[in-house]
Amino acid sequence: MNRPQNLAELRESGWRSKTVKQEIHDNFLRLLATGEDLFPGIVGYDDTVIPEINIALLAQHDMLFLGEKGQAKSRLMRTIAQFLDEAIPYIDCPEAPVHDDPYRPISKPCKELVAQRPPEEVPIAWWPRAERYAERLAPGTKFADIIGEIDPAKLAGGASMSAEETLHFGLIPRMHRGIFAMNELPELDELVQVGLFNILEERDVQIRGYPIQFDIDVLILFSANPATYNRSGKVIPQLKDRIGALIQTHYPRRRELGIAIFEQEAGISLDGEYPVVVPYFMKEIIEQISIAARKSKYIDQQSGVSARVSMANFRTLVASARHRAAVLGERPAVARISDLGHLYASSLGKLELDMMGSHQMTERQVLDAVTAEAIGAVFHEYVDRHGLAEMNEIFSRGVRIECGDMLPSAAYAELLERVPPVWDKAFEVNASQDPAVRASCIEFILAGLYATDQISRSEGHGRIVYEI
Repeated sequence: MNRPQNLAELRESGWRSKTVKQEIHDNFLRLLATGEDLFPGIVGYDDTVIPEINIALLAQHDMLFLGEKGQAKSRLMRTIAQFLDEAIPYIDCPEAPVHDDPYRPISKPCKELVAQRPPEEVPIAWWPRAERYAERLAPGTKFADIIGEIDPAKLAGGASMSAEETLHFGLIPRMHRGIFAMNELPELDELVQVGLFNILEERDVQIRGYPIQFDIDVLILFSANPATYNRSGKVIPQLKDRIGALIQTHYPRRRELGIAIFEQEAGISLDGEYPVVVPYFMKEIIEQISIAARKSKYIDQQSGVSARVSMANFRTLVASARHRAAVLGERPAVARISDLGHLYASSLGKLELDMMGSHQMTERQVLDAVTAEAIGAVFHEYVDRHGLAEMNEIFSRGVRIECGDMLPSAAYAELLERVPPVWDKAFEVNASQDPAVRASCIEFILAGLYATDQISRSEGHGRIVYEI
């Protein structure tokens, strides 16, 4: 595609100038009418968050995404960039601090260039969509970083302190005609918040008391955690008042949605030289651990339990099974309850204890309690659907059973010479034919019986012993 290279050609092409919000509005409305998925990879928000974003885009609002950690706030903000044009023209002037609209330049160098040269001599370049989105994390961000500062070198060169050319512009002015996103808004210094308030209200830049008539055209997005955003004094009221739309995010409201998210986002292959099979009940337990943690009195709920907990735990589960496969030569390896013993590494750094509720419990004890609760919840559901008697009849003869993540699957085979038919139906896996699958099912039932206080358990030297 041959794009116009100067102002005269641009005018002849029929290209029309739009504000960035109008540009997004028009592109979004056109795509909305096609019925295609406009937020690919976003799971669980179809009936809640997505409709609110749609309305905010059509209303041409600046937006605040309010939710706890791991609720895809940053991802949603980045997704909005897809509704920009593939590329937009700007005046190709090296002295200009921004990508000036050829029809409505705001910087002094570009205004002079358009005024002094014929259209054929005003060069045009094209700014691609990928470069029109910028993002910043609030902690540590200074006024000069996102608004601007007076440039001492230019002052030394004889420029006036109140002149535009004396200023070094920050990220927001440089994203003129683009999108700027600020993560963790409440952590932003109050002075910087005042600067943002002025941009949202007047769309101009004020640096050290010198108002520069710099008509900024930018869509501004914010993210924040409710615990800090709603705390008095963390965000100035004037700034809150100028944000057009507040989009509230949430954790998956159904377990299967959480499973779909971590399967999609974990980024770990189950194939390869040592393939891994993860029974669905193991996936349910991984997600149920996060669900139980979000309700636990021992965990600080204001901090939240990110979806990244499930992602990291799923990767650890698969890695533990693959480790067993490589050492013992099992193909495929089947994930089982004893693999959950490695979740300390992937969970503890992501969970913050409630110092009032946890009393003297250690982080490991809290995670053990949460995991036991999750196993019990999933086990109860299987029992309710398929009956307890047929599931545990094999273990009702007063036996002692040892389990472990490095115990070969063959060691479980002699426990079950005949697999009850209900097992294959209940677990939707071939427990009667595959020793590794059978081992996983046995461990699940034993852990479930223990979680429901029907058998006892002892641990030591990397092994778990169940006594019935």
